[in-house]
Amino acid sequence: MNNGKGNNKRNTSGKSNFGGKKPAFGKPGFKKEGFSKPKPDFERKPKAAKPKDSDEIRLNKYISNSGVCSRRDADIYIQSGNVKVNGEVVTEMGYKVKPGDVVNFDGTVITPEKKEYLLLNKPKGFTTSKEEDMNSNNVLDLVRNATRAKLQPVGRMDKTTTGLLLFTNDSDMIRKFTAPNQRSSKVYQVSLDKNLKFEDLERIASGLTIDNHRVFVEEVSYIEDQPKSEIGLKMKTSNVKVVRSIFEHLGYNVLKVDRVVFAGLTKKNLPRGNWRFLTEQEIINLRNI
Repeated sequence: MNNGKGNNKRNTSGKSNFGGKKPAFGKPGFKKEGFSKPKPDFERKPKAAKPKDSDEIRLNKYISNSGVCSRRDADIYIQSGNVKVNGEVVTEMGYKVKPGDVVNFDGTVITPEKKEYLLLNKPKGFTTSKEEDMNSNNVLDLVRNATRAKLQPVGRMDKTTTGLLLFTNDSDMIRKFTAPNQRSSKVYQVSLDKNLKFEDLERIASGLTIDNHRVFVEEVSYIEDQPKSEIGLKMKTSNVKVVRSIFEHLGYNVLKVDRVVFAGLTKKNLPRGNWRFLTEQEIINLRNI
């Protein structure tokens, strides 16, 4: 199954910005009557197999498998003295890590599990939490066969919300994008039960106070060639409840929320219900946000 940063300028114009191996040849097998290959006077014993400890792994490969850099770059870090094993600096090329060893890479303890990053275009009826609705399917069911890594969704989505949802086993990435002060922008398409009044659009753009908390958006606009009940909303929160509360606070019922952009990632060539792995460049972009 294979299955961008926007500017921070608020838009209140009402116009939308969302739119092989070489063969070994033997001697010719001539066979003539009366001639036969002489047999050796002794039996040649096969060479004893060299013992191999499959539980040991070269240090540069261990680092690479952790997802922090390539093997080549890992060699540079090792030679520079930036890698410790069990608290001791290791600069030896070819050093092998044994089970139970603790590897510290540039100040951080790492594990050999490769970091995986997967993007899902979530359909309705799936939730990120079983506790929220015991009768709903979990989003993990949609990506369970993608990898053996223990993926977690980044942020929460209720069963009625659709759109982009990032999964990873990178705990640092999860903390980064769920922290209150995280800096990545998300774009939501919100469907309301009635047209959004222009004065309410301006109020949203200016910022609202909801439950004693000030809520700011980066951009808000009507969506081009759509009814004025279809709204584009750009803000940094990954909490969909905040998105819904903005409109409910003004007396509108939210029929649908679809996340169409997540930290520069889009739904391009990703149909609803499908997933894909991020490219190396996309991963680098996320780390640099």
